[in-house]
Amino acid sequence: MSGHVKHHTGGDCRWEAVQLATSRDSPLSLVHFRLLKRLGYGDIGSVYLVELRGTDTFFAMKVMDKESLISRNKLIRAQTEREILGLLDHPFLPTLYTHFETDKFYCLVMEYCCGGNLHSLRQKQLHKHFSEQAARFYASEVLLALEYLHMLGIVYRDLKPENVLVRDGGHIMLSDFDLSLRCSVSPMLVKSSSVHAGPNGIEKGLANTEGVSNGCIQPSAFFPRMLSMSMSKRNRNKTKSDLSLHGLQTMEFNAEPTDARSMSFVGTHEYLAPEIIRGEGHGSAVDWWTFGIFLYELLHGMTPFKGNGNRATLSNVVEQPLRFPESPPVSNVARDLIRGLLTKDPQKRIATKRGATEIKQHPFFEGVNWALVRSAHPPSVPDPVDFRQYLGKEKKAAERGLGNVPSSLSAGAVAAAKTGSGQFEYF
Repeated sequence: MSGHVKHHTGGDCRWEAVQLATSRDSPLSLVHFRLLKRLGYGDIGSVYLVELRGTDTFFAMKVMDKESLISRNKLIRAQTEREILGLLDHPFLPTLYTHFETDKFYCLVMEYCCGGNLHSLRQKQLHKHFSEQAARFYASEVLLALEYLHMLGIVYRDLKPENVLVRDGGHIMLSDFDLSLRCSVSPMLVKSSSVHAGPNGIEKGLANTEGVSNGCIQPSAFFPRMLSMSMSKRNRNKTKSDLSLHGLQTMEFNAEPTDARSMSFVGTHEYLAPEIIRGEGHGSAVDWWTFGIFLYELLHGMTPFKGNGNRATLSNVVEQPLRFPESPPVSNVARDLIRGLLTKDPQKRIATKRGATEIKQHPFFEGVNWALVRSAHPPSVPDPVDFRQYLGKEKKAAERGLGNVPSSLSAGAVAAAKTGSGQFEYF
């Protein structure tokens, strides 16, 4: 089954290739793809680099074994991921081109990111960490992705460098949504001051809700440049110095799913929020905690609460105060933001009420043009992939006696695709 063309990928030739393939007499299945390489694997499936036969288009295909999902009680997670991927239409989130199932497998056909993930990219840096400028770039794109997810009522719950993929142009894409939580959300406008006190004492904006739901609202990226409609003529005539002293009141778009609640113990130990560990129930604030851990790791090359084992790590998250190493040096504004994000009480954590807007206004992101983040120059751009390197592997596979089996598919794989038996193993 193919999805609808996403607006941000309207000129993508992969849509046309998939639509042509799905318009043929036989339904789309594994035999329509050349499986070239296993890219990675997770808790509910493996991801492969694939080529759609008869085209020069390449995809990442996530393959999940039905029997394994059922026996391990993971079927709901797989279904949730597919549903979420079908909703997404954002430049920093995956595009689901199509999905289908065989007797044995569920398959999701998505965008292939040739740059690997941020964990691998961090390991390649000179001192195993990013510069503050590079960290700001990646964090800003992740922040916009999280903001969009929260607007849809999706709590991500699995942010870590391994799940942040790098596209061929150097921009990012979040991946893996099987741990995500879907909930209701009520967009509203809030009045707020956008002025901060300074790098060491961040002045929180005033938030008075104006219950405007489901309207057509100006994107939050533009609000700092807008005067509130409710400001009097006298206020609009204030001098710039008055505005800098007293704060420019603006209307902000807030779509934070603050009422989301889950008791599930999910996530990676080093990234788990204290409220998850304590079993208190959690909501969207866990994404801002993990965003703080993520930013800390980008800047320092390690997470702040890692212990000698999982039990020690969980204990540190709940009980140990946040500390910053002396090296590498990190700016005060970066530390201030991380402190706000890694506040153990979720009710006092930055962005818990006002969402990503509050983080965008933090001095750490000063100078970021949020409306043009997608046009910013990335810190690094991955080398282009020469897909011809896989031709030899396919030829060798045929030489091993696979006969008339379509190139790059083993006999066991084709049998599994047709009969539902056997394991999905190609390499």
